Amino acid sequence: MPIPPAASRADPDIISLGCRLNIAESETIRAFVAGRNMVVVNSCAVTNTAVRETRDRIRRARRDRPGAEIVVTGCAAQIDPSGFAAMPEVDRVIGNVDKLTPAAWASAEPVIVADIMAVRDTAPHLAEAFTPAFSGHARAFVEVQNGCDHRCTFCAIPFGRGNSRSVPAGAVIDRIGALVDAGHREVVLTGVDLTSYGPDLPGAPTLGMLVERILRHVPALERLRLSSLDGIEIDGRLFDLLTGEKRIMPHVHLSLQAGDDMILKRMKRRHSRQQSVALVERLKRARGDIAIGADLIAGFPTEDDAMAANTLALIGDCDIVHAHIFPYSERDGTPAARMPQVAMPVRKARAAALRAAAAERRRAWLASLVGSTQQILVERPGDRGHAANFADVRFPADRLDVGSIAAIKITATDGKNLTGTAA
Repeated sequence: MPIPPAASRADPDIISLGCRLNIAESETIRAFVAGRNMVVVNSCAVTNTAVRETRDRIRRARRDRPGAEIVVTGCAAQIDPSGFAAMPEVDRVIGNVDKLTPAAWASAEPVIVADIMAVRDTAPHLAEAFTPAFSGHARAFVEVQNGCDHRCTFCAIPFGRGNSRSVPAGAVIDRIGALVDAGHREVVLTGVDLTSYGPDLPGAPTLGMLVERILRHVPALERLRLSSLDGIEIDGRLFDLLTGEKRIMPHVHLSLQAGDDMILKRMKRRHSRQQSVALVERLKRARGDIAIGADLIAGFPTEDDAMAANTLALIGDCDIVHAHIFPYSERDGTPAARMPQVAMPVRKARAAALRAAAAERRRAWLASLVGSTQQILVERPGDRGHAANFADVRFPADRLDVGSIAAIKITATDGKNLTGTAA
């Protein structure tokens, strides 16, 4: 079954910023507001830059669609509802919990933001009778967990998402089964702290147990991908699935954040540098084609040159080829914002050094794939897609069905992407 086409201009605009969880939730919102002259900005608050981008997109939306209702939701709206409600471009503000309930979108209240820390349930939208069509996305995103019980000193996301809570496996399996029936061949499991899945549910299942049940009960699912993982919580069951189950994509994105032990302690992370390196070594020994991604922060408070060098060396030590790198951003109310700060030019320079090292590592990895044949999930408009290892592949000589899986012979790389032709 072909993937449904992208939304037309007459449909509401849903602008998703930030994480894959927001993408998943935006498709639920799209179903709630179908047919309305509305722009929804599903915001991100992970950095000050993300908040600024949210404000920029709101202003742009008002210029582009002057007659539309502008509604802001997501983490930035949850953390600072009055600030966004005060923007002249904004008509309504809806919080992170309320955005998944039809009643909030049927209401005319200008601000609907519940106390996120009081929430004990997650994903109420999974009880609805519809299945999001993901608006032309080749892969579908399924929320299985929300919130976070950890309090990393740099992070404001718990204030936007609340405490950790998990979706029962039955609801997850039903949703994935419906998405597969609708034509999706790859599903991505998403969450704020995905590897913390399960202890709040009866029997305290783990993420590995959930993945086993998905694979067993949805045999038609061809490709399962996991979003960011906390390496310290990858237990033996999940490790064996990541390395031995071919329907799970060989792409592990780790929430590393730093490569220096003192900085990791000041971040209140629960792993050491050596634990991260050892985990990657074990993963790659067990499954040689696994591609490693990671989140890294440059210029965390108190970071000196030697500490920064330890994080820089982590790019090679963990063979990171999909790097998400951010200069540290002070978030109000977090402990790190009260620590001695690294000058912004230094943060930016260290982030640039990390990006350069990661780009060089990626270039070498992509060059090693030239001559191979990769199974590509074809994405819009039909001449590009991602391999199982999440390498970005272009095939301009061919136009293939969006959502199909195609064998592509890799012929070249420009250092950032691969190029090939249908095999």
